[in-house]
Amino acid sequence: MLITLTGSIQSRSLHSTFRPELRDTIMPHFSFANSLQSLPASFDPFATARAWADWRLAAKQAQLECCAENKKIIEAVANDESATALLDVLFGNSPYLTSQVIREVMFICELLQNGPDTMFSSILSGLTIKPKETINALGIPENNTQENSVKIGKVLRIAKRQAALTIAIADIANVWSLAQVTEALSDFAEKALDMAATHLFQKAAEEGAFELVNPNAPLEGSGFIIIGMGKLGARELNYSSDIDLIVLYDTERIKTSEPDRLQNNFVRLTRNLVKLISERTAEGYVFRTDLRLRPDPGATPLTLSRLAAETYYESLGQNWERAAMIKARPVAGDIEAGQNFLKHLVPFVWRRNLDFAAIQDVHSIKRQINAHSVSPTRGTRGHNIKLGHGGIREIEFFAQTQQLIWGGREPQLRSPDTITALSDLAKLAHCDETAIQELTDAYVFLRQVEHRLQMINDEQSQILPTTDENFQRLAIFLGFKDADTFNTSIEQHTQCVQHHYAQLFADAPNLDANGGGNLVFTGRDADPETLQTLRELGFCAPELANMIIRAWHHGRYRAMQSVRAREILTEILPQVLKALSASTDPTAAILSLDAFFKGLPSGVQLFSMFQVNPDLLNLITEIIGTAPKLAEHISKHPSVIDSVLTGDFFGSLPNSYSMRRSLKDLLDEVDYFEAKLDVTRRWCHDQRFKVGVHSLQRLITPSAESEALSKIAETAISCLIDPIKTEFQSRYGQILDGHIAIVAMGKLGSREMTLSSDLDLIFIYSAKEDTVHSDGIISLPCANYYTRLGQRIINAITAPTSEGSLYEVDMRLRPSGNTGPISTSLKSFSQYQVKSAWTWEHMALTRARIIYSTSNHFCNQVQDVIKAALVQKRDLKKLLCDVAEMRTRIAKEKPVSSLWVLKRIRGGIIDIEFIAQFLLLKKAFSHPRILEPVSSEQIGLSDIIKRLSWAGYLDSKEAIALTKALKLYNALQSVIGLNVSTNIMLKNAKNFPEALKRNLAGIVKCESFEALEAIIRKNASRVYAIFVKYIESPANNIKDAKHSKAPE
Repeated sequence: MLITLTGSIQSRSLHSTFRPELRDTIMPHFSFANSLQSLPASFDPFATARAWADWRLAAKQAQLECCAENKKIIEAVANDESATALLDVLFGNSPYLTSQVIREVMFICELLQNGPDTMFSSILSGLTIKPKETINALGIPENNTQENSVKIGKVLRIAKRQAALTIAIADIANVWSLAQVTEALSDFAEKALDMAATHLFQKAAEEGAFELVNPNAPLEGSGFIIIGMGKLGARELNYSSDIDLIVLYDTERIKTSEPDRLQNNFVRLTRNLVKLISERTAEGYVFRTDLRLRPDPGATPLTLSRLAAETYYESLGQNWERAAMIKARPVAGDIEAGQNFLKHLVPFVWRRNLDFAAIQDVHSIKRQINAHSVSPTRGTRGHNIKLGHGGIREIEFFAQTQQLIWGGREPQLRSPDTITALSDLAKLAHCDETAIQELTDAYVFLRQVEHRLQMINDEQSQILPTTDENFQRLAIFLGFKDADTFNTSIEQHTQCVQHHYAQLFADAPNLDANGGGNLVFTGRDADPETLQTLRELGFCAPELANMIIRAWHHGRYRAMQSVRAREILTEILPQVLKALSASTDPTAAILSLDAFFKGLPSGVQLFSMFQVNPDLLNLITEIIGTAPKLAEHISKHPSVIDSVLTGDFFGSLPNSYSMRRSLKDLLDEVDYFEAKLDVTRRWCHDQRFKVGVHSLQRLITPSAESEALSKIAETAISCLIDPIKTEFQSRYGQILDGHIAIVAMGKLGSREMTLSSDLDLIFIYSAKEDTVHSDGIISLPCANYYTRLGQRIINAITAPTSEGSLYEVDMRLRPSGNTGPISTSLKSFSQYQVKSAWTWEHMALTRARIIYSTSNHFCNQVQDVIKAALVQKRDLKKLLCDVAEMRTRIAKEKPVSSLWVLKRIRGGIIDIEFIAQFLLLKKAFSHPRILEPVSSEQIGLSDIIKRLSWAGYLDSKEAIALTKALKLYNALQSVIGLNVSTNIMLKNAKNFPEALKRNLAGIVKCESFEALEAIIRKNASRVYAIFVKYIESPANNIKDAKHSKAPE
């Protein structure tokens, strides 16, 4: 099947003459130009002069290629006052129109004579493709469809250039109304699409993708649906507009021998259509084409089946998509199929019965745009006349939101074009007539400004110039005498629109960002002012945040797939963003919130809870925004939110007895060992979450937080041991009179755990000397038995299950470290501690605490061995030098570049630990009671410092300084532990988000983060001075003495 072009597009190119039917009407003067009454002034005389020079060169070239009669017409242009006046306006105001005039000399001559009405009709009539059996009028071989496509593209671009000139001149000369201008632009786009689609569909049919129902009209009955959206659908295109399309295919109307390739064939067809229309070539482009108004464009192909689209709108369609569908219209392809599709969507777009929630969501379309009843303070320079306050979009939304509410019951309100919709609202008494007239006047004015702005450089811009020169240029181009007069008109219209828009649904609550800034997540494009608002809220990647929120609105997650859930989400979104903005890293926070939403099975119940309980919403967003570890738990276990609502969640934390009882009750409810592991993990995670929330809300002190976290770990281990032993003994039996104890070291031993702490454990066992093997089905030697049991305990704690792992376990503090056995006999442990242990191992032993034992007697035996190791007589010089050398080695192997590595900085936590542990080991032999805590609850580092001070081994002022510094460090680490998910951030305080800096400074009520750092340095300096006094300086003296005694 071949095609040829009919009409006059080719005959008006630079290489042709006038059409014969117009030749007899040529007059000595240019009728259309002479009929014009008034024109704007020419802004740039130098540009005008340059353009006339270019015109003369182009005219000479054109004269070489045309007949004698047309040569005279070209010559006459420069000598005709009316023609030159019109061209002066183009040359002096618009570089784009100037370039098009120079390329279309003969066409301009014809336009100046015959006027835009005649010429535009001729352009449209030329955009027709008709099948032809044997002759290709384009001179292309029958089988060269690729070259045919190139030719079609060239014809379309030449036609676009000529249409652009025609419409621009009709607008500038004020011979067409705004409606005529926008309808002409839309009609041309529609014709161009039809021509391109006909050619491509015919080509695809020739390749075997489809079968033509009607070869003489290839698109009729084809099932190829092209819906024009937005301004194209409403016939309101602006001068340099994109065209918004939704492309569908109707499987019930398509004839094809490749049904399994239908989707791919239509996607390819659509892609080729977009390329043919929007690709830039030497002849320019036809229209920029946008397919992002299709259902959920981030997750769907370029072309959808009609059924898929209908299903989406009926189940997931948003109110802004209802608003967008008001303007939808079949513009090309199978028009009847397109009309049937839109008819099917009538119940979706025009809902006869709207409940309160649905009306509220419609209101939210408007309320997402922040509008105030005051004039903008930033002036008109740089103002966006489409998206800014008082702009075109506010007028369009004014009409569309009310159409959505009333149009279901009153079909008269379903007009797609804005001016008619406004008029209908007044006629049906839904709006004040004066307000409607003012909005209409403003709409016409702003659309004219938009067109003239875009004519300058063919840019799709709605932003007024920022420089005085360019602002003056635009004012002159619009016919104003100066920039001030134009500025006054802009202000009057935008303030008027802003006032009326603010009154719309004025009794509904705002959905702006805390009283300022747009929060618009409807429509296709990212709203520039919304991105700016997100940026001001602290989102370092506002485009990412915008994309995430739009995905929520598209219902991609189960939690957002109900209409009600999305309606509530729209209502609470500003509060969510406000809460996230207070987090340490809003961008990371919204990613965590997105993960949380993704894991929810349903959103209505939770969102409803958020709606009626704003404090809960604030808490959850605070957790997700500032506490990564807690946020991870919420994401994995959304049901934990139910516990937050219980009356005792924020009450006092449970004691050890209550913890053990609650966990044991839960364990008793399940039989299988694996289930007991999951129960323990779930209980532990929930308890740690509760403690974390209490800490986040500052309901508990850092020391209370550490104590509670330590009790949780101790409870989990002690309750889990019995199930582990039962499962282990079912296979390996028991050791007669055998016992095992678990010794907690490190932070668990001293009850100073944090949310990120692992468990430092030592397993110690004993058995009768004559007991050789266990008595199980599989008999094991005693040492192997307890080694396997220890490993089984470690696995039960660390193994990942569906509920995650319980804790990480570190066994390096056991005798001989990683080279030693998992479990150590009491005898070997005692011998090692007395004969082989290093000084640092005894320092670690000062924090040892038995958290589980199979008998009290064995517990006391282990305790006696630990005490014996600590109270032994020591070489004090060696002890001193060992401690000092160890601190030096740590500083060398793990250098610190940031003040915020609070553990290892000079004067940090390690120095405090070393001071306390050194003095304990130094004085324990002569004063063994110094090892005994005042109570079982007071065993941490601060308690050790207190005991040393009471015993007179540490100056009271020094003890106060150490305790004060330790309290500061622990408080800061508590906040950092909740807010920072990685230690990388600690390496440079510049990486700290401002919100984190404020939180940290607030702990000690500092005016600034810098003041807080000064306090840290001051405390560190005091601690280090004490470290030098007790350890570093005496150790150096010993070394110096050794060196002085060494032989020369």
